[in-house]
Amino acid sequence: MNQSMIDIHMQVMWNRLISVVEEQAQTLIRTAFSTSVREAGDLSAGVFDLEGRMLAQAVTGTPGHVNAMAESVAHFIRDIGPENIFEGDVYITNDPWKGTGHLHDITVVTPSFHHGRLVGYFASTAHVVDIGGRGFGPDAREVYEEGLFIPIMKFFERGELNRTLIHIVRNNVRESDKVVGDFHALAACNETGHRRLVDMLTEFNLEDLSVIGGFILKHSRAATLERLQALPHGSWSYSLDLDGYDEPVHLAARLTVSPDGVLVDFDGTSGMSRFGINVPLVYA
Repeated sequence: MNQSMIDIHMQVMWNRLISVVEEQAQTLIRTAFSTSVREAGDLSAGVFDLEGRMLAQAVTGTPGHVNAMAESVAHFIRDIGPENIFEGDVYITNDPWKGTGHLHDITVVTPSFHHGRLVGYFASTAHVVDIGGRGFGPDAREVYEEGLFIPIMKFFERGELNRTLIHIVRNNVRESDKVVGDFHALAACNETGHRRLVDMLTEFNLEDLSVIGGFILKHSRAATLERLQALPHGSWSYSLDLDGYDEPVHLAARLTVSPDGVLVDFDGTSGMSRFGINVPLVYA
């Protein structure tokens, strides 16, 4: 097979992978209890390689959730530990620094196994209706006031539900049925992605995602650098003041575009606020 035919074959599989994660996202919309998910598509869904790099994301979803989720999966792999990852596991967190930015966003990661071997991960995020605490707002002075903090942990282990976690959640949120229901909806959507991936790997006679994943990462990088080459190169600066919460916030940024990438330097920007209006790096 010549290179052109190989590229076409790879592109077909890439498109198929996108359809896999789109079906994953649609499962979440159909099963979620949260109105922001069902009515507004406030979610993300994607498939990741063994290193936690996102290979495909659902068309349905919000950019903030998608990009924060893309950063979160590597945290899951490190915190759970490769030796503790088993078939039938499901992991969960709302850690703002390792998940998607604030406690109301729940991120669920599911390892995907094919023929008994780990081949990748599925991840999804949804904004739940309540997480306890003060509720959604800027008044809190520390994360512990904002609601229930769930560190990266197992929601299911080898197919067995973590009932202790569910018991703690039910007794710390106001809308327990909806919140726990969304936990299960997130797990269900990842399971849908996993099943469709297994179908795809079987159809294309693939053992894992390494070949198609390498193609996606290589061509995505090349396409990005090609677009950067077409942009004007140089540096530009701008600043502005916002009302803030208790006092004005000064934002300053210097944007540098070069053939190697885009750098945004926020030197000169106000420091962290004492109130809950800051953005964790994973979301920024």
